Amino acid sequence: MHSAQIIEEIDRRGGVVRTRALHRLGATTADIRRVCRRGGVLRLREGVLATPTAHRDVVAAARHGGEVACVSALRLMGVWVLETLDLVRSPSSLHVWVGASGRRHPHERCGCVNHNDGGRAGFGVVPLTLALVQVARCQGAECFFAAFESAWRMGLLTRSTRADVRAALPAGMRWLVDIARPDADSGLESILRLRLHRLGIRLESQVWIPEIRGRVDFLLDGVLILETDGRENHDGASFRHRDLVRDARTATLGYDTLRFDYAMVLHDWPVVEAAILARRAMLSSRSTRMADR
Repeated sequence: MHSAQIIEEIDRRGGVVRTRALHRLGATTADIRRVCRRGGVLRLREGVLATPTAHRDVVAAARHGGEVACVSALRLMGVWVLETLDLVRSPSSLHVWVGASGRRHPHERCGCVNHNDGGRAGFGVVPLTLALVQVARCQGAECFFAAFESAWRMGLLTRSTRADVRAALPAGMRWLVDIARPDADSGLESILRLRLHRLGIRLESQVWIPEIRGRVDFLLDGVLILETDGRENHDGASFRHRDLVRDARTATLGYDTLRFDYAMVLHDWPVVEAAILARRAMLSSRSTRMADR
């Protein structure tokens, strides 16, 4: 079997393959040795080969013994993933699905997080539905909820796949799918809405205000605007000026605005919660006084 054919077959399978699969296609041991010697194929470990163009996460997962999984898989798909401070289950580590009884192969600088869900792992990236369920079990409700809404907004989840995810979740987490929406602009919005939901506070999301020709993230009690400024697009002075002008314009319409950034929502939530509850109480009291006049 020609070296070019071997490389093509490996690429067609996502960049990683077992040597026995190549043997079934007609490649001899000598053929495989030749293409490895020329640098066209890398030998990851005994019986496992990859092309130099294969994604590094896919290669690392194969070296470890399985498929890219959980938050690592979602990142490859472009889904929003919550960064946590949990070093044990850190999403920055490579998460690998090795299957129910798959063998792990610790390697140099191995910091992989193993997933032993039922089934037999291969190579590549796990399906989206499995990755979401893995996130729920591994990273918790908030990370799952933000990722689920992000995937839905991206058009990656159909009604059928949403039902599949719900059915595979632990029973105590299925309600998260029931309250999810496809219109959150960021995972930060998803998390804020989930936390307020747990406090019994219902929000209107992505509300269009004709007078400013734009949408606000959330509207509470018809008068309190909540805005979440994601870290990815609110770092510059021009954005800050735009936000201040927008807040001033909504104020002239009778709205009150609270604006929170990424760090506040994720790392200083008690302050955010206290501010929302206090401002809500103040606006309610003011409304009551006006009605009594």
